[in-house]
Amino acid sequence: MAPSQITHPDGRVELSDPAPLRGSRFFNEELAPVPVEKRTWNTYNYFALWMGMAHNIPSYALASSLIALNMNWLQALVTITLGNLIVLVPMLLNSHAGTKYGIPFPVFARAFYGIRGANLAALLRAFIACGWFGIQTWVGGEAIYILVGKLAGGGWRHAAEVGGQPWTLWLSFAVFWVVQMLIIWRGMEAVRRFENWTAPLVSVGFLILLAYVLVKAGGPGPILAEPAKLGWGSGFWKVFAPSLMAMIAFWSTLSLNMPDFTRFGGSQGKQVRGQLLGLPTTMTFIAIVAILTTSGGQLLYGEAIWDPARLADRFSSPVLVVVALIALVLATISANLAANVVSPSYDFSNAFPKRVTFALGGLITGVIGVVIQPWKLYSDPNIYIFTWLGFYGGILGAVAGVLVAGYWVQRRRSLDLAGLYTERGRYWFRAGWSWQALVATVVGAVLAVGGAYTAPGSGGPFPADGLIPFLKPVYDYSWVAGLIGAFVVYLALTLPGRASEEKEEVSEQPGQGRVGAAAVDG
Repeated sequence: MAPSQITHPDGRVELSDPAPLRGSRFFNEELAPVPVEKRTWNTYNYFALWMGMAHNIPSYALASSLIALNMNWLQALVTITLGNLIVLVPMLLNSHAGTKYGIPFPVFARAFYGIRGANLAALLRAFIACGWFGIQTWVGGEAIYILVGKLAGGGWRHAAEVGGQPWTLWLSFAVFWVVQMLIIWRGMEAVRRFENWTAPLVSVGFLILLAYVLVKAGGPGPILAEPAKLGWGSGFWKVFAPSLMAMIAFWSTLSLNMPDFTRFGGSQGKQVRGQLLGLPTTMTFIAIVAILTTSGGQLLYGEAIWDPARLADRFSSPVLVVVALIALVLATISANLAANVVSPSYDFSNAFPKRVTFALGGLITGVIGVVIQPWKLYSDPNIYIFTWLGFYGGILGAVAGVLVAGYWVQRRRSLDLAGLYTERGRYWFRAGWSWQALVATVVGAVLAVGGAYTAPGSGGPFPADGLIPFLKPVYDYSWVAGLIGAFVVYLALTLPGRASEEKEEVSEQPGQGRVGAAAVDG
C-alpha cells in the first residue's frame, strides 16, 4: 500500500512512511521527500546561498559586459535590477512546492510532465547547468592561473601553448575542477557548510577591485559623468530588450530548480524572506561594483575589460592582485557548487534513480562541463549575452510556464506525494508522459527561440534573418515569450480535463474532503 501523506499545521506535507516506495524504480534516497524534522534551513541559509551564488565572476561579467556593449552605468543598473525582479516571480512560485512537499525539481516536474516525461524538463535544465559549470570552472581556473603567475613569474605565464592556451592555464582549470568535485562528492551538507562560511567573504575581492579603480580614477565622479554612448533613443532600446532577457536568463535555471534548495526550508516564510533579501540585494550590489569597476577601468586603460581576473592582472600591486583573486576563486567555487552542480546532480539521478547517486550526478556534470568547451562560450560578450543566455533562457522560460500553470492554476498547489514515485499512478499519464506538457513546452520554445538571429559582425551561429524569419522580432523577448506561450497552451489543453476529474471525485466521495492528493494547502 502507498503511504499516506501528513499535512502539518504550517502547511508542510510529508509521507507517513516512505518505506513502501523504496522498491519503485523511480525512487532513491536523494529524490525522496525530505522529512519535516530535517527541513532546517532558515532565512540566513537562503540569504547566504544567494550571496554565494550571485557574487562570482560570471555575475560580475554579466554586468560589466553591458558596459562593453556601450551602456552607461545607469542603463546597465536599471537593466540588471529589472531583470532580477522579474525572474524572482517564477522563482518564488516554483519554490513553494519544494518547501511544502520536500521534493527536488525533477520530482516536482513529474506532476505535470509525467513520471518519465519529467526527464525532458530535468535534462534540459541539467545540460544548461553543465555549460554554466564549465564557464564558472574556466573563469575560476583563469583566476588561479593569473594568481600563480603573479607569484611564480613569467615562466608560468608564458608556458608552451596547447590548444591555443598555455598549458599552465589548462592545469589551473583542471585543479579548479578537481577541488569542486571533491566537495560535491561529500554530499549536500558539505555544500551547505561551504556556502555558510564563504558567504561573508566573497565580496572582498570585488570590493578590492572597486577600491583600487576608484582611487586611480580620482573617485566615482569621472565614472558617473561618462556620457551614454547609446543615448536613450532607438540605439538603446535595440540593446535593452535582448539584454533584459539575458539578465532574466542568467537565473532562469534557478527559477526552475529552486525546489532543490527550498525542500530543506523550515517554513515558507523563511525561504521567501531569504530569497527576497538575497537575490535582489546581492545582484544589485555585484552589479554596482561591476559597473563602476569596469567603467573606471575603461577610463584608466582605454578599453572595457569585462573579465575581472584580466582587469586585476593590470594592477601594479601584487599584494592587491593576490588578495583579490583568492577571494574571486572562493566566490566562484561557492557559486558553482550551489547553482550548477547540486541541481543537475538531482536531474541525472532522476533519469536513472537506481544507478546514479547525487555524487555520481555531480561527476557527470563536471565531465559534460568540460566537453562543452566553455572557453568558447565565454570568449565574447555578444556570444555570452545574445547567443548563450538569450537562446537557452527562452527554452527554460517555456518549462517555467508549464510548471507555474500546472502547480498554481491546474493543480491548485495540491499534489499526491506518493504518486510522484509510483509507476502507473496518478502522474503516469500516457506511458509516463503528459502530451499536454510536451506540446506546451514545444510551442513555447518555438515562440521564444524560433526567431533566433545573429547581429551582423558578431560571429554568432544563427542566420541574420532568424531561424524562422517572421519570429525574429519575438527573439528579443525570448524568455517572456516562452513562459507566456507555454503557460497559455498548457492551461488550454489541461483545464477541461481537470474540471471533469473534479466532478468524478466529488461524485465518488460525496461530503468528504480529498485525501492525499488534495491535502490541506500550505
